Amino acid sequence: MGRAKNILLINPWIYDFAAYDFWMKPLGLLYVASLVRRFTPHRVSFIDCLDRFHPGLAGLPVGKSDGRGQFPKEEVPKPGPVRDVPRRFSRYGIPIALFEDELARAPQPDAVLVTSGMTYWYPGIQAVVDLVRARFGSVPIVLGGIYATLCPGHARSASGADLVVPGPAETGLLEALAGVLGGAAPAGPDLSAPGDLPAPAFDLIRDRTWLPVLTSRGCPLSCTYCASSLLWTGFTQRPAASVLAEILDDRARFGTRHFAFYDDALLPGKTGHAWPLFEGLAAAGPPPALHAPNGLHLREIDAATARLMRAAGFESLYLSLESTDEDLMRRRGPKASPADLESALRALEAAGYDRRAVAVYLIVGLPGQSLTAVAESVAYVRGLGAAPRVAYFSPIPGTAEWAALVGSGVLADDVDPLLHNKTAFAYLKSGVPPDATGSLMRAPARGPS
Repeated sequence: MGRAKNILLINPWIYDFAAYDFWMKPLGLLYVASLVRRFTPHRVSFIDCLDRFHPGLAGLPVGKSDGRGQFPKEEVPKPGPVRDVPRRFSRYGIPIALFEDELARAPQPDAVLVTSGMTYWYPGIQAVVDLVRARFGSVPIVLGGIYATLCPGHARSASGADLVVPGPAETGLLEALAGVLGGAAPAGPDLSAPGDLPAPAFDLIRDRTWLPVLTSRGCPLSCTYCASSLLWTGFTQRPAASVLAEILDDRARFGTRHFAFYDDALLPGKTGHAWPLFEGLAAAGPPPALHAPNGLHLREIDAATARLMRAAGFESLYLSLESTDEDLMRRRGPKASPADLESALRALEAAGYDRRAVAVYLIVGLPGQSLTAVAESVAYVRGLGAAPRVAYFSPIPGTAEWAALVGSGVLADDVDPLLHNKTAFAYLKSGVPPDATGSLMRAPARGPS
């Protein structure tokens, strides 16, 4: 790829009605940095618009001891497609002035790589691209990530990037980078298996109180509302020894205690994957503090798994039930039943966990779902002594739910991605706005039938 050049990586702002740093870090972009470092001669620099620990933010609250906390924010005008949503709209992350300072300090880039999160956060990408252009002129800008993968057409027409690279970075990033810089892509090994990826470049981030861990890609289930199969085909897992070595190395290098699993499916195939990992963590000295914000598959939590989770250091448990309406979920993705939740809670309690500290995800606003069904689900979880946590449905292009919504005329296939926003969809399309569901969280507890 010729002489060494400067590559600037940017994690853009979030533009939304609400945002919280719930163990969020740009893991994909940090993997990209490692790929560039390993397989090219180029130098990388990094700007994180969501950096809550930027020194220019001195004096702001730092959040919880495990790393979670509020993003700084500034209210901005609501874009046209969501102007009728009765909520304030904000830019979350560092102030624009701090971003401009970061650009001024960065080496003159030969290419800029920008990642993307939720499809409806694209205004943050547009803002980054505009400011990069103002500073560096016609420097090539390459966009990847979730928005680029789920909405490549919109990203090409609206983001301002010169090149949009859908799909996993390791399958197309190096070739795309060579294309914008000139020259041939470097020869490298097959990186299609998660275990072959170099470790993320965590040295680029300021705060390492906690770090993300990815032990697998994809999910063995095919729920109609989930994008997992669109972002990664099939289900692949890293060798447990590779994950264990990464966690222990990060703890030794950075003093990191908290680790959050980013897996969509951490526990399936547990005897050959999760169990050896948990056993290794339990045996490696004082266990780290582990968190599972993406939700754990209930059917995989038996007595042995619960004991190993406790020994390995799991502190924050989030379980995926979605709904007690079994007829509804049978059509959408029967990942668990109420009986599975009861069994999992018994196992976790026997292992030493307090049920009151176990969160259970429940979906709200799924097409065809009634408020009564949501209230019953909340009451059921509360009756079991656990903590219900509602998650609002977001329509995702390419899923079966999306096709049904388009087919019924609720959404146009080319609708602005701002209307993928869970808050916007709830108010404008679903008929189940958050204002109507607040009282559901106070539904009285009921015991299992």
